[in-house]
Amino acid sequence: MSSPSRQRNTRKIAAIAAGALVVGLGATYTLASWNDSEWVWGGAAGNAPGVGTDTFEVLQNTTNAYVDAPANWVNRETKPGDPLQFSLGALSLTPGDQIFAPVALRSDDDSLAATVQLSAAEKVTTTTPATVDPGDLLWGAVLADVYTATGTAAPSACTPAGFTATGWTQIVTNQPLATATAATGTQSLDAGGGSTQHYCFVLELPAGSPDTLQGRTVAPAWKFDSTSVAP
Repeated sequence: MSSPSRQRNTRKIAAIAAGALVVGLGATYTLASWNDSEWVWGGAAGNAPGVGTDTFEVLQNTTNAYVDAPANWVNRETKPGDPLQFSLGALSLTPGDQIFAPVALRSDDDSLAATVQLSAAEKVTTTTPATVDPGDLLWGAVLADVYTATGTAAPSACTPAGFTATGWTQIVTNQPLATATAATGTQSLDAGGGSTQHYCFVLELPAGSPDTLQGRTVAPAWKFDSTSVAP
């Protein structure tokens, strides 16, 4: 039979051994755990943002005759826009006269492609001096034609003689400004300024117009509605 002191020593050794076992297990667990994290983000090469929107912008050029120079391409998104450069006599029409003015459209250099729809004529009422047309008589009498042609180079002249050449297509025919509707069909603009769409506006005071139209002025405006095309 063992002595009490020997029993106490045995229990102490067992407790120490048990404590060493617990400590040993804890130490083994800690040393065997390795941590690693991985991150991803919406980025691009060079630490740049990797998510964003494309750009869409259509520019116009109202030079007459057409000159494809950077300074001539402008952005005019509010009415009345850039003034058309009509041929001589625009403010001194007599019955049977016609006047002509070109405008060209293209997408901006970093823009998406687009489709274009020409809307009906609208009045500009903020001119200086103000327009003079009581009862809208001149507005109701003037007729509009619009022709269009595609090409980076200038098409044949924006004149009756030019319309007989290859390239021009009529999209508005003898419409009174007062009852005008949107042009027939749409046109396309390539992305990045890759194509140019030319338009020619023709206004006519019909032969046989009455004397009551003398001394009047009007200011028509047209809007090109452009819609981006996904690449």
